[in-house]
Amino acid sequence: MPSRTLTTDQRKEIFLNLVETQDAINSVRKSYEMVTERYEITEAELRRIEEEGLDKEWPPLSEATTSAM
Repeated sequence: MPSRTLTTDQRKEIFLNLVETQDAINSVRKSYEMVTERYEITEAELRRIEEEGLDKEWPPLSEATTSAM
């Protein structure tokens, strides 16, 4: 798959979908396969998006912090 430039909003959407998929099926490996296929991105791209989302606490992570207060 060729690499393409994704906007911040697109990366946030992918991150949210990854977290929701992992929660729903409880399998990191399978969730990676599903999300990379859905968004037509490589696993390396998804790993970078996941790292960015964790570092910047993108939703749903920021929502969990807010609701805990």
